[in-house]
Amino acid sequence: MAADKREHILAVAEKLFGDKGFDGTSVRDIAQHANVNLAMISYYFGSKEKLLEALLEQRANYTILEALNKDESLTPWEKIDKVIDFYVDKIMNNLCIHNIMQQANRSSTPGIKELTTKIKLRNFEQIKKIVLDGQKKKLFRKVDIEMTVGTVMGTISQVTLARHFYNVLFNIEDGNDEAYRKKMGPKLKSHLKQLLHAHLDIKNEE
Repeated sequence: MAADKREHILAVAEKLFGDKGFDGTSVRDIAQHANVNLAMISYYFGSKEKLLEALLEQRANYTILEALNKDESLTPWEKIDKVIDFYVDKIMNNLCIHNIMQQANRSSTPGIKELTTKIKLRNFEQIKKIVLDGQKKKLFRKVDIEMTVGTVMGTISQVTLARHFYNVLFNIEDGNDEAYRKKMGPKLKSHLKQLLHAHLDIKNEE
């Protein structure tokens, strides 16, 4: 029961932080929307900053990429495709947490920006291992791994944040999240897989 209550508070905070921003959301707002008292939030998290830290840590999904890396039944190419599927689905199906991460990157609150950086670094290391394994197996050519990952994440962010532009471009009804995901998710996955296959393929080594 305690775990359910804690998860409920996190879910409410995630929605409020995504809609109103971290600075625009008070602990009182969270308590009111979660239908709990302020003392309960203090008991579970201590402060609004610690609540955000707990939320970001929980949504980081470290274990998915770590398990993918350990799966010896998959080739490096299959792992790269699954990384793309994972990030496109994760971001496009949960715009709140993506907005929160973007806001946290700009936060002046001590520890918050550092936490998002730690999360990104830990996930980056898992992707780096896949690329290095592909290079070791003579499937991938030598590339700038940091900029390669930046290209993938930047493209997903662009498609996620510039939604009105893509709604107009592809004649998608504004405000229809489901229609947007249905149209842009597969298109984004296909594009990124084609891009990375051409970029990484050792046959294209100069």
